[in-house]
Amino acid sequence: MTPLQSQLARRTFLRRTGIGSIALASMLKTDMGSLLWAAPLTSSIDANRGTAGMMKTTHHPPRVKRIIHLCMAGGPSHLETFDYKPMLAELNGKPMPESVTAGQPIAQLQGKELNVMGPQHDFTPRGKSGLLMSSVFEHLGAVADDMCVVKSMHTEQINHDPAHTFFNTGTAISGRPSMGAWVLYGLGSETQDLPGYIVLTSEGGGQAQPISSRQWHSGFLPSRYQGVQMHATGSPVHYVGNPAGVGLSQQRDIVDAVSRINSIRNQELQDPEITTRLAGYEMAFRMQASVPELTDMSDEPQHVIDKYGCNPGDGSFASNCLLARRLAERGVRFIQLYHRGWDHHGGVKAGVATTAKLVDRATTALVLDLKQRGMLDDTLIVWGGEFGRTPMAQGSGRDHHIKGFSLWMAGGGIPGGTTYGATDEFGYNAVENKVHVRDFHATMLHMLGIDHHRLSFKFQGLDFRLTGVEEARVVKALLG
Repeated sequence: MTPLQSQLARRTFLRRTGIGSIALASMLKTDMGSLLWAAPLTSSIDANRGTAGMMKTTHHPPRVKRIIHLCMAGGPSHLETFDYKPMLAELNGKPMPESVTAGQPIAQLQGKELNVMGPQHDFTPRGKSGLLMSSVFEHLGAVADDMCVVKSMHTEQINHDPAHTFFNTGTAISGRPSMGAWVLYGLGSETQDLPGYIVLTSEGGGQAQPISSRQWHSGFLPSRYQGVQMHATGSPVHYVGNPAGVGLSQQRDIVDAVSRINSIRNQELQDPEITTRLAGYEMAFRMQASVPELTDMSDEPQHVIDKYGCNPGDGSFASNCLLARRLAERGVRFIQLYHRGWDHHGGVKAGVATTAKLVDRATTALVLDLKQRGMLDDTLIVWGGEFGRTPMAQGSGRDHHIKGFSLWMAGGGIPGGTTYGATDEFGYNAVENKVHVRDFHATMLHMLGIDHHRLSFKFQGLDFRLTGVEEARVVKALLG
């Protein structure tokens, strides 16, 4: 045997016996949960439960089972929706005090004359709680007593794509896992017939900023934890149907044969992506039956469809809300609905009213529908954008703003009919009970039964978390 053949034979022996892997684990002195390649392998595919998470049990009793994130992409103006500022009305058209804006990050108004723009819509108290809300929301007042409006949100990225990336992943660095992927990695899904993380998109009412698919990517986590985008019109999932002449039994034979071949390969390599591929084939086969049933709305009573105000399958936010409820019923863990239409650099008065009309009725119907079915208690609904808008005018519109903005939450014991935190009298800076995006992430994970400090993944020698290494806190006042 030549020296080269001898070296190859030794390498093959070490790889196939696993001795090299055992030695590596011993040298690293770490448990399987934090080993770079071992952590994903502890999360197997359970034929009865879908994708299993790496956590055997939650860190503490969970308050919710699932998240529905209604992402108002483009940055809704908090000053025309949930944060009324009389001071802006008094100073409308006058110069913005320089003491407020000096040295502050401004997107497109940098170096421009900064004049105050007053609220463009009236605010009225809604519900028994008297929650103050803009008149652009005709229907949302019906669930005011279920909502907690957080008025003191703040973030770090002032342009759309980086701000979405930051809100979704906790960092502006592209390629990191999204919050939905982190949740699925930790807890797994409760469905074996659908992906545990599903994304739907719609648009209308304003400039529709593009949304990249990396906003729901798994990053360095195994790819089976990434979000799956379902299409709001046409075929919900591409290629989910069989080709002409291929029956269900034939498809089953093909999937089984391919899975056996991949399993043989995986015995040698122990590659988590092969495990993902196996799961993907099996999930795709199951979806051939589950997706048509999911999207067939013929079993929905007409009064329910009327409540959402949609034509099922028309690609609207309303249709997506109804589909979100059906996904939640079927055990999908994390559901994101993006509505692209809140970017109002001009015509903010008419723009906010138009966009609000497209989401108002269906959002209200979703909350009421879940509540009527007893599902709001274990579902967290989050409504909001990647940032807010400036109190200064940009012509007839408002610029991007990161120092203070609003979102609201409902369900899971969130104290309804309340507000938390506040911005200053101009709506510029969050000043009371400030909530950073990472605080939101920590609170969301807490409601799912996860300690954000303990959900981590070792990558490139570091233990990564959704909340990063910076200080993040669970906002206990939001827990009721």
